[in-house]
This record gives sequence, structure tokens and C-alpha cells, in this order.
Amino acid sequence: MIKRLHWYVLKTFLGPFVLTFFICVFILLMQFLWKYVDDLIGKGLDWNIMGELLFYASFGLLPYAFPLSTLLASIMAFGELGENYELVAMKSSGISLFRIMKPLIVVAVFITLTAFFFANYVLPHTNLRFSTLLWSVKQQRPEMVLKAGVFTNDIDGYSIRVGRIDDALHDILIYDHTNGKTNQSVTVADSGFLHITEDKNYMVLTLYNGENFSEENLNKSQNGYPFRRDRFKKQVLNVRVYNFDFQRRDESIFRNSYRMLNISQLEVARDSMVRDYLFRVKNFVGATRYNTYVQQRLYARVNKNDSLLRSYMADSVKYFDTADLLAGPNSWNKMEVLTMAINNARTNFQEVNSIDNNLYARKRRINMHEMEFHRKFTLSFAVLIFFFIGAPLGAIIRKGGLGMPVVVSILLFILYYIFSMTGEKSAREDVWNMATGMWFSSFIFLYVGIWLTYKAVTDSSILLTETYTNLLKKVIPQKWLTKILKDENPSADQ
Repeated sequence: MIKRLHWYVLKTFLGPFVLTFFICVFILLMQFLWKYVDDLIGKGLDWNIMGELLFYASFGLLPYAFPLSTLLASIMAFGELGENYELVAMKSSGISLFRIMKPLIVVAVFITLTAFFFANYVLPHTNLRFSTLLWSVKQQRPEMVLKAGVFTNDIDGYSIRVGRIDDALHDILIYDHTNGKTNQSVTVADSGFLHITEDKNYMVLTLYNGENFSEENLNKSQNGYPFRRDRFKKQVLNVRVYNFDFQRRDESIFRNSYRMLNISQLEVARDSMVRDYLFRVKNFVGATRYNTYVQQRLYARVNKNDSLLRSYMADSVKYFDTADLLAGPNSWNKMEVLTMAINNARTNFQEVNSIDNNLYARKRRINMHEMEFHRKFTLSFAVLIFFFIGAPLGAIIRKGGLGMPVVVSILLFILYYIFSMTGEKSAREDVWNMATGMWFSSFIFLYVGIWLTYKAVTDSSILLTETYTNLLKKVIPQKWLTKILKDENPSADQ
């Protein structure tokens, strides 16, 4: 009996999960296309290149599709069980909600482990290929696209404007900027045709009934540069073009990026960057100019030399105190000390400005590696969290299908995303500890999931529709609430 029940619950969950998983991937993929549409349009890319790019991009979206589809599927599954009163029948038979959820907990743990395995072992390789392919596409020159009334500068050394376009080109104006020319050579034509050779190395522009105007850059005379004007009935212009053919870049360019590394590689990269960062900070602190006493103590502290530090701090060691000079009657000593202090302050200020951006960029890069390390765990763990949120919520909503569950899932995922971005930004800028910032949203939603699961297992009044109806009665006037209920259920008066 229990095994049949478990199989039935599994079937109720797995169907919506598979459906919502592909829906989530499709929606996220459309968002990707909207983001990179300007880099893809007009490049003359083959369909296999576009398909490969979308294929690798879909892999990068799976870490977000796993938790969102789990949340949506769990709400739909338990909402359908509650809507058909099957959940009530199971509870009346003495089966607790936890036992009903037990097979789905196993499935959620399996999805969590799968998401982590995917994020750690598969995603770095697909991210590498995607980034390399996207960079190659961005470097691809756009196809020659002429628009009526607009100058086109896609061809090296030429600026072309076409007045009207149908089967042919009409009212053509061409500025020749090759060999460093400005506007010394101009061509106009009544009509023409344009095509690019199959190897995409040359643009062939055939012009009819036009004129060439040029100023010859010879020895300057009293009347200016010699002017030349040539009329033609037909002229063929062959222009060498570059980078119109698609070229794949080397993957080694992005191989060491943090998104292309697994957990062990991230740890190794982070340790090496931290050592380099501390070495640069130590050199920077040692190069900063202070008075002799502070400089010696600072040197000993930076190099962690305790014996040297104790010798500098010994009572027997006497240091020259600049305060004695400032307190003395000799004004020349005062001016010398003040001038030296001002010069040291200016030198330190210049050094701080020169190295500040460099150290900030290096620290930010270290933080990005640490964030990617934690992200592999947080996005995987979010699958389990969203299951324990979605299952009790489904029992509360008691609605199956793609209506109310979709609305609730989107709202919850947006909240999770907002908390996640807040924590990540705080961790990236060193406002919060890295672990606190990256796990901030997980901590909040884990507590919500535990609370909702506890309320659902103990049959709390939070699962009763009457609880929310009574709450609405306190907020909404009785006559408005009665009208709303009548509008939603017109058969109640009959």
C-alpha cells in the first residue's frame, strides 16, 4: 500500500518537474537571446554556429533551472493532491505528510547532488566553450548591410550611402578613405549592384552612370590641389574586406577564468592570488615613508620578525624625536622638518593613488573566485530548500496546473534572487564576510522552508483556507468580501 502510494506521489511530481524544467530553460534562454541579440544579428552566422552557441548557453542556465523547476513542480504536485482531496484522504488513513513527502525528499536530494556534480564537473567545460564561442562571434565582422539614407562604415576605408534600395541600389554616394584620405575622393552613381564573393574576401560593387571626383595630392600650387573629374557608364569596384569569415578563437584565452574552474582548481587559484596579493601589500606598506622609528617597527611587523621588533621597542634604544626640533627656538630646523614631512606626505599620496586601483582589482578578482566556489554549493542546496518550501505551499494553495503555482513560484524565486544579489554584492565589496554574503539567501529561505514544513506536518491552522478567510474579514469590509466571494462563485446564490 505504501509503495503504491509512493509511486503515485513520484508520478505526480516527476511529470510536472520534467515539464517545468524545460519551460524554465526555454524562458531563461530567451532572456539570454534578448541580452546578446545585438552581438548576433547581422553576422551572417551559420545555423550550426547559432545552435552550438544556444546549446552551450542552455548548460549555463541549468543551475538556475534546477531549483526553480523543483519549486514549481512541488507546488503543482501537492497542489493537485490537495485540490483533489487526495491529501486529506491520505492523512485520514493515518499517513503523515512527512511519509507522503518521503520519496520526494529522496528525489530532491538526488536532484541536489546532480546539480552539484553538474556545476562542479560539467559546467566549467561548457562555460569555457561558450565563452570562447561567444567571443569569436563578437569579433566576427557584420555582413554588409546597406540601409536607405544611412551611411554605412562596415567596409574598411569606405563610407557608403544609398538613397533607395529595391532590386538594385540607387543614388549611391561613396567616400574613399583608404591610404589615410579624408574626403579627397568621392564617387556618385545613379544605380548599382553589390555582392560579396563566396570566400568573403572581396566586396564587388558594380556602378552605373556616375562620376569620380578627386583632389590629387601633388605639389601645392597657387590655385590649391589639382582637381580631377571622371565620368563613367559602368565601373566595377573590388574592395578587400577582412574578418568577414568566422574564426574560432583559442580556448586558452579563457581557460584560467573563475567560471571555467572546478572546486579544487578554484582553491589552488585563490591561494596563489592571495599570496601574490599579500606580497604586493607588504611591498606597498614597506615602501611607504614614515619617520625612522615607525618605519623600523612597521618593517619588523610586516616581515613577522619578533626578535627584531623587540629590539626596536627596547628601552635602551633611543630614537630621534622630531618633536624636540619643533619645540626648539631654531626656526630653520622647524622649516626643514615641516618640508620633509610635506614631501613624504605627497610621495605617500601619489603611491597610494597609483597602487590603490591595482590592489582593488586584485582583491575583487580573489572575491570572484571565492564567490564562484560558494555558488556551486548554494545553487545546488537551493534545490532542497525550494522543495521544502514548495511542498507545504502546495498543500496550502491546493491548486494544480500552471496557474497559481507559477505566480507563487516566480514571486518566491524573485525574492530569492534579490536576497542572493544583495548578499553577493556585499561579499564582493568586502562589506560582509564571504560565507555570510553568499549563504545569506539560503539561510533565510532555509528557515522559511523548515517553518512551513513543520506547520504542514503538524497540521497547523496555517494550512486551512478558513485562516486566510478570517484574516481577510479583518482587513476587508464584510460587504466587499461578500461581493468578491459571490463574483468568484456565482452558483452560491442558486
